[in-house]
Amino acid sequence: MDYRVERIGPGDWERMREVRLAQLLDAPMAFMETHETALGHDEEEWRSRVARVSADGSVGFEAVAPDGRWVGTMISFTPEPEAALLVGVWTDPAYRGRRLGVTDALLDAVLAWARTEAGAERLLLRVHEQNPRATAFYRRRGFELTGLDEPYELDPSSRLLEMALPLR
Repeated sequence: MDYRVERIGPGDWERMREVRLAQLLDAPMAFMETHETALGHDEEEWRSRVARVSADGSVGFEAVAPDGRWVGTMISFTPEPEAALLVGVWTDPAYRGRRLGVTDALLDAVLAWARTEAGAERLLLRVHEQNPRATAFYRRRGFELTGLDEPYELDPSSRLLEMALPLR
């Protein structure tokens, strides 16, 4: 399967909406909103989300299949000068797996951005404690658990685990 990695741009709000709804159906524990909530957002909200991803100190990448569908996303922003935070990570089930390399290619794009454009010293993320596949991917790419965790907003009885990757 072929794909290409591109930056999410200001005109991509409809695709962003489509992918977000697919993400929430596929992996509801991986995101901080429900499918029902996302369905209720109007065009202005989706345009605002894309604008935030395109703003200084932020970036979004999508993996695009030959038919134009987005088959993966990763978003990063800099909540503090020395660290970038990875969010919005998702790969379509048909494009998952090390052999296809979609998730690796998206992370490579985020890492290049974090090092060069954002000037970050580390890349942080939060992964749900019940998502061993994602945790294993991040470990393979050099991320380590920091020991910090927080309640998952949609189910405070479960935890989000912080992982970090030094960039320098």
